[in-house]
Amino acid sequence: MKRLKILIAVILILTACNFLFRVISKGSFNPNSKFNIGQPLDSLNGVLVYYNAMVGHTDGRNVAPDGYNLGMKYQCVEFVKRYYYQRLNHKMTDSYGNAKDFFDASLPDSSFNIKRGLWQFTNGSKSKPRPEDLLIFDGHTGNPFGHVAIISTVTDTAIIIIQQNPGPFASSRDTFALSNLNNKWTINFRRALGWLRKDTVIVTNKP
Repeated sequence: MKRLKILIAVILILTACNFLFRVISKGSFNPNSKFNIGQPLDSLNGVLVYYNAMVGHTDGRNVAPDGYNLGMKYQCVEFVKRYYYQRLNHKMTDSYGNAKDFFDASLPDSSFNIKRGLWQFTNGSKSKPRPEDLLIFDGHTGNPFGHVAIISTVTDTAIIIIQQNPGPFASSRDTFALSNLNNKWTINFRRALGWLRKDTVIVTNKP
């Protein structure tokens, strides 16, 4: 009987903790007092990145004047779609889906992703990443929906990304090593699935 009571108590505590975590992560709770939700943090080519506090927080849907769905404020998806809409005049054929859904794992490298209206390159591609490519990350335990960012800078050994909603204390910029082995370009981060590009001309690295 004593063991049963302890087990029930543990289950209740875990349930309460799980509920509290969901409420905090999806609500307006802001653990970083340096910034307010919706405050501009960074920009690329005039397109702003906004602070979102907890990664699960949303602040309503952002819709373009022509009715195009830009995504939930201020999620990572909203920034990259807003950037492509404002900067590159691009609207995705399918304007919905989570970040990791942008990448179609069934497509071979250097294929056209019809749902996104963009060329898709698998991490380990013959095509080197370029500035303004979208970089898609797979999900993980803390965030099963994945992440998407924009590549802002590319060298022969590294890329820099700009991102929205990386977490309340994370930077809007991050750097990842880039390597070329056997004429294939790889971003050295295990959750990096690949990148998307608007250009219709595929440029590959020649030996």
